[in-house]
Amino acid sequence: MKWCYGVAALLSGFAGLTHADTLELDYASLYSHTRKLDSESMPDLQFAFGFAHQQESRLCRINRAFIRTPKQDIELQVSAEQRFRLPSERALKLAQAAVHIEFDDSAKYCDMSVQLETTDSQLATEYSVNTLQLLQRQYVAFFEQMGGFMSFMMPEVKGLILQFGNSPTSQIAYDGDNALPALHDEQLRLSNDWLQQQGRATLTLPEKPLRILAWLE
Repeated sequence: MKWCYGVAALLSGFAGLTHADTLELDYASLYSHTRKLDSESMPDLQFAFGFAHQQESRLCRINRAFIRTPKQDIELQVSAEQRFRLPSERALKLAQAAVHIEFDDSAKYCDMSVQLETTDSQLATEYSVNTLQLLQRQYVAFFEQMGGFMSFMMPEVKGLILQFGNSPTSQIAYDGDNALPALHDEQLRLSNDWLQQQGRATLTLPEKPLRILAWLE
């Protein structure tokens, strides 16, 4: 299994059965991890699941993803980037639900990849620096909570990464005093130092970012 953005050390123990190009996962093992975000201190974070291809630099193509319970199948939306999200429902665990993934690739070449990101509700074209500081604190809280007494082994949150599908064609507007970092590889990286110095400034983007991630070291 392959893990993204420092989550590998925190989420482990997934068990799955592979049949041809279909993978079956025990929902309970996934729920044990997704429920870690059911916290008042991290309301704007979520996990996005995908599968990294072992031989190519891409995610495996998914034809269908769904949760199967004894009574019904619950379809999961797969994004254009080949990731999906899971509801964090104790009832599904009690129902002994299973997560089924049907690949367009050979399942034997697909390793799970888990991305920690902000929820869609936090994707906008304008941000106050106070809002960005709040998101940064939620990422810090996640890694501190997961680390516990072994916090020294956890990655350090250096700031936030705003990730775009393409480099914005229009200029990003910023009304603060300090210089705005340059875009690099369709990413705007905002360090902790930058976030802490901005006060009530506002960042205006020509388009919504695809996601906001923790900048980890």
